[in-house]
Amino acid sequence: MIDNSELPIGFTMELAMHSDILSEFASMPKAKQDEIVEGARKVKSREEMRSYVENIAVF
Repeated sequence: MIDNSELPIGFTMELAMHSDILSEFASMPKAKQDEIVEGARKVKSREEMRSYVENIAVF
């Protein structure tokens, strides 16, 4: 289960706009989700976050 209180707001907003990516993210093992969330915390701009989320499938 994804705990929204742990997710950066920009990451959450981008996931909400990409339901297919959200589904893929939700089905990943917790350790992989944590790794992706940690990467999202380092993102500095909206455009970079969009690209980051759109590339989750590559992870």
